[in-house]
Amino acid sequence: MTIALAHYQFEAIHPFLDGNGRVGRLLITLFLIERQILPTPLLYLSAFFEASRRDYYERLRGVSERGAWNEWVEYFLLGVARMSEDALSRAVRINELIAQWQKTVSGDSTNTPLRVVESLGANPFITAKGAAEKLSIAFTTAQRAIERLQRIGIVKQVGHAKRDRVFCARALLDILEEPAHIVPGKN
Repeated sequence: MTIALAHYQFEAIHPFLDGNGRVGRLLITLFLIERQILPTPLLYLSAFFEASRRDYYERLRGVSERGAWNEWVEYFLLGVARMSEDALSRAVRINELIAQWQKTVSGDSTNTPLRVVESLGANPFITAKGAAEKLSIAFTTAQRAIERLQRIGIVKQVGHAKRDRVFCARALLDILEEPAHIVPGKN
């Protein structure tokens, strides 16, 4: 609840000529991480605020004009609930996809492709050099594992580089980049 009050205050004082909304929404996430409520930046209220823009401004104005703090806090907490549901849904789908990929590569003669798949959950982009460093394996071992994942369609090369190639698990990135699935109205 403290962050709901702080967000209102930040929006009310407008400390910048431009970017108040973006900075104010970023502060929500940073506050929740600093207070160890979130382990990483997993909750973004911007999509909720954008989907219900009129309600957002009405609730902010209600605090300024009538002292309607309860309405603001209820709206803010509804946003937290909706965006938490969206984040959980994405996490479940990502975990299911990774489990499916793990099953696909689990019969390989080496466990390196399996370890590379596991690392894709933290970042859908990968390089052979990065995988080698992260997994403490030889560059060529990482390269062969990524090539295996490329052959079965888990990753695709990004760009046309011959050296320092970057690969992406596009299916994971699609889940992360899709629009939020929220219903902004009342609960």
